[in-house]
Amino acid sequence: GEGQGRGVVVISVFPLAGDSCCNPVSMGYIQKLVEKKIPGIYVLSLKIGSNMIQDMENSFFMNVNAQVSEVCSQLATDPHLQGGYNAMGFSQGGQFLRAVAQRCPAPPMLNLISIGGQHQGVYGFPRCPGESSHLCDWIRKTLDLGAYTKAVQEHLVQAEYWHDPLKEEDYRKNSIFLADINQERGINETYKKNLMALKKFVMVKFLNDTMVDPPISEWFGFYKSGQAKETIPLQETSLYKEDRLGLQQMDKAGKLVFLGVRGDHLHFSEEWFDSTILPFLQ
Repeated sequence: GEGQGRGVVVISVFPLAGDSCCNPVSMGYIQKLVEKKIPGIYVLSLKIGSNMIQDMENSFFMNVNAQVSEVCSQLATDPHLQGGYNAMGFSQGGQFLRAVAQRCPAPPMLNLISIGGQHQGVYGFPRCPGESSHLCDWIRKTLDLGAYTKAVQEHLVQAEYWHDPLKEEDYRKNSIFLADINQERGINETYKKNLMALKKFVMVKFLNDTMVDPPISEWFGFYKSGQAKETIPLQETSLYKEDRLGLQQMDKAGKLVFLGVRGDHLHFSEEWFDSTILPFLQ
């Protein structure tokens, strides 16, 4: 109804390493799509890495926790959002906005739409030459050598959702972002309560994704612990079975929506977006 966040959407486009040269999805493009289809809607595009090429390198080097705090204060002071808002995150923007949902309940997020987000993190960048292969090579080396050291965690965005299934203990202890929002170090009841307040948590997985390893992370699944070949769906993870984040209760209540779309990472048609995603914003 009125004032219930209808006609308000917050968008975060946060591309993966090297994922900008040829990517059709940009902030401006998404904003125009939404505005065209839902006249009068208020769209807030978060400024992180919004200028794709120039800011691309910067968007790699800022502590995600600091970015979340900054965005939370931006949302709290925006008069358009006070009745609640829908949030739509592309790629890393998916787990970024989930952190916002879990940490910042006011103003309330109504629906969270994650398009290609990596909710259990990644273990590799299978196709990361992009425009900046030097950057990709450097990121890979850095992650292999010390993803979980303090310096790398605090200054390399990719490290903050790097999930090494062969070093689960290291990940749990030292991942300053993902392990925290995924309740790997104990249960933050507030995170659980805040996430469960969502009406819908929509997760879109790209069925031909060559950028995300493993692609099932886009549906909150991951590698079975201790190896990097076999993957398990969310429902078989301990996160779900122990219901550390409320996802099991949300699933049973019909609040989790798993969508698959044909195409590589962030490649989708306007028709698909209109028919599948826009209804969640209406």
